[in-house]
Amino acid sequence: MVGTWTGDFRAWSTLGVLLVLVATAAYIISEFTPTTGLVIGLSALVILAAMINIDVALYVLIFSMLLGPQVVAFEAAGTRLASRGLTLRLDDLLLVVIGLLWLARIAIYSDLGVFTKTPLNRQIAWYTFACILSTGVGMVFGRVEVLTGSLFTLKYIEYFLVYFLVANNLKSRTQVRNYTVALLVVCLIVSVIGISAVPSMGRASAPFEGASEGIRATNTEPNSFGGYLILMLGLTLGLLLTQESKKVKMALFSLAVIVLITIGATLSRSSYLALIPLYFSLLFFNKRRVGLLAGGLLLVAAFVLVSPTAVLDRIQFTYAAPKEEALLVAGQFQIDTSTAARLYSWEYALTDGFPQHPILGWGITGFRFMDAQYPRTLVEIGTLGFAMFLWIVITLFRFAKNHYQRATDPLLKGVSLGFLAGHLALLTHAIGANSFIIVRIMEPYWFLAAIVMMLPQIEEAQPSAQAPPAFVGIRR
Repeated sequence: MVGTWTGDFRAWSTLGVLLVLVATAAYIISEFTPTTGLVIGLSALVILAAMINIDVALYVLIFSMLLGPQVVAFEAAGTRLASRGLTLRLDDLLLVVIGLLWLARIAIYSDLGVFTKTPLNRQIAWYTFACILSTGVGMVFGRVEVLTGSLFTLKYIEYFLVYFLVANNLKSRTQVRNYTVALLVVCLIVSVIGISAVPSMGRASAPFEGASEGIRATNTEPNSFGGYLILMLGLTLGLLLTQESKKVKMALFSLAVIVLITIGATLSRSSYLALIPLYFSLLFFNKRRVGLLAGGLLLVAAFVLVSPTAVLDRIQFTYAAPKEEALLVAGQFQIDTSTAARLYSWEYALTDGFPQHPILGWGITGFRFMDAQYPRTLVEIGTLGFAMFLWIVITLFRFAKNHYQRATDPLLKGVSLGFLAGHLALLTHAIGANSFIIVRIMEPYWFLAAIVMMLPQIEEAQPSAQAPPAFVGIRR
């Protein structure tokens, strides 16, 4: 009797849920624009998938990082960031949904910890505290507009949610392999899309970037896209240098060529500059130096012989811009407006912004916009926050290097090397871009960081037999 009642209850509950979903879908179709309806519909599907398996939701998150639609949800009118807006994307909503479901799971299963213990827990906690403290003090003294500062602070902290969600759910080598393949597939897709956009836009840029009246003409960010590609190129080359399978190496080599072409098409000089530490870090840490040296020479020869005129012109424009487009002149040496703006950011930070509030800073969004990570971090969250930021990036470097040197599994070794090279390259990219607060760079970055931080546990959990090939599952 009890079994029959339970079966009837489940049947009626399922029917009720289906009716609610149908009614909700009908309302969305009738009331919202197609893009909004798509975002809501995909989010609903992710909620259902995450209820069954959060791992499935993380795969959806990987694809939404670069392929999700983006809209400007909040324009910082009347603030120092009036030329910019806060964008909301599909993955923002997915992160909130997945995070809430994970917290619900923790509440149900009390034996689960909220945060898996990783080498970065303390650093992230202190950095988060510094951001909140600096912005809170800025609000109290009127330097930070409450809504703007709160929303941007939440965006900064959102990336750590990616880190902990991955770290908490990563249990096996198979997951590492599948996540890595998914990240590389997304990179291939967006690279092809970026190259295909060059004839119409003149530069490669990430797909589905939104636009809003009053916030840039097109709201495209080739420099941000270049930073993402630099990170993924590091991952691709790291794997390429640690694999033995010829088929896998050929696939990775092909992807590396496509990504390099796309980086060239972004016309992003910060990305071009980041290629230098990317290459030399691989040359320094990996033992296959002969192949790397040969590859570097071939790349330089290809650049000299077949590089598109647009790429060469972009590089030369830095120091050979027309006088009407040159803002900074040092003797007979002039610099174009874009480069000058970044140099001015450093000057404003060190001579104006930082001296006024050296300890806690102005608060997030409290000072003028600066398109360079280091002066922006120093001015916004002061010496305290900047020290926490350095603590994080140094810890990431140290542990990625140690994990690479100790790993024996080709896949885990390749991921560690790729992240290590990409990490160092992004530190260079950040000289002329806000690389460590840009969503399209930081979401895959922290996804990979979580994988790298959990690799020792993953390798220890493997059978003691010989490690399997990188992209082949463990056979039991």
